[in-house]
Amino acid sequence: MIEIKLLGRTDLSLLHNVAEDVFDDPIVESSAKEFLNDPHHRLVVALDDELVVGFVSAVIYVHPDKPAPELWINEIGVAPTYQHQGIGKALMQAILEEARQAGCTEAWVLTERGNLPAMAMYKSTGGEETPPDSVMFTFKLK
Repeated sequence: MIEIKLLGRTDLSLLHNVAEDVFDDPIVESSAKEFLNDPHHRLVVALDDELVVGFVSAVIYVHPDKPAPELWINEIGVAPTYQHQGIGKALMQAILEEARQAGCTEAWVLTERGNLPAMAMYKSTGGEETPPDSVMFTFKLK
């Protein structure tokens, strides 16, 4: 049975047991600790026993000209052997509920149009595609 859990600052040890291909790279202990200690960051994981098989990370975004916070969903990942079981959808539903409880009025996420599984999952959790197409720029700082 898969458990969906919002991690808190005392849950760092759960990130010591992560299935292959869940995160892009290995967990960096100091970064994970900093992330979990930041009150604006959210990390929801899917656990199979004590093995992390999926996650969604997000940030509660506060801005000077916005009357309420928004949730920026940074990334979602599910181990290939656990895909197509509703885990991604359950993770999305959990992070959206967490955003509601935190007083967010909107949540947003970016994906590539060609990422059909992500597009379908976001739509299935109530996401609405926002036209026109956006362009993302990245800046290498180091």
